[in-house]
Amino acid sequence: MTAFKVSYQLDMFSIFKKEVNLFLSSLIGYIAIGVFLLGTGLFFWVFPDYSVINYGFCSMDSFFRMAPYVFLFLIPAITMRTFAEEAKNGTMELLETRPISAWEIILGKYFACLFLVILSMLPTLIYYFSVYELGMPKGNIDVGTTWGSYIGLFGLGAVFVAIGIFCSSITSDQIIAFMVALFLCGFLYDAFSSIARLDVFYAKADTFVESLGINYHYASVSRGLVDSRDVLYFVSMIIGFLSLTKFTLEKRNW
Repeated sequence: MTAFKVSYQLDMFSIFKKEVNLFLSSLIGYIAIGVFLLGTGLFFWVFPDYSVINYGFCSMDSFFRMAPYVFLFLIPAITMRTFAEEAKNGTMELLETRPISAWEIILGKYFACLFLVILSMLPTLIYYFSVYELGMPKGNIDVGTTWGSYIGLFGLGAVFVAIGIFCSSITSDQIIAFMVALFLCGFLYDAFSSIARLDVFYAKADTFVESLGINYHYASVSRGLVDSRDVLYFVSMIIGFLSLTKFTLEKRNW
């Protein structure tokens, strides 16, 4: 039993390591992360309508408002090659011949992409420390709300990665995988909030429809209060899309 567990961890870790190395050894990986940092940096420091300097308050609200929309492009760029490239090169069949389960393959790729998303988020902590130091008095920033927003952004990123991997599993074309993931992430993030604002639902139904979208739960966690319902939503979405990925991979073998 112990030997089986060690083998399981090593197999999944080898896929994790391979995916991270492939991404970091390609120029597109650094471009994707660079674009994310440049985009959020411009909105946070430069653009007048969003700049924290013009805002006049020690807050990272502008960053957390814009980061999900930048993630809409960053995360599909990270996930688009996970399964699409394997299918195009014919290496998926070779991978499936190894003594490794479909879940090990999926989770190895999922955690690798999630690690890269976290890697892209880490430099943004400079924004937090900058605002902390610039506050008058120093440290005049809502720490609870800021870290709650980071938790919310991590949850949102984790869901986007699951969606992106699923989209990569349904095609052998990376561009198609990117476009489908971009659309699906954008729809699930913002569409339900827009639909809920239409004058066609009762008040309680409005709230229910809005709660189906990612934005509702991201905004809830960003207030600094981590609700179990929001955590359950994120976890359910991740498990749901990873299960769809497994179903898609198994269907290819029929």
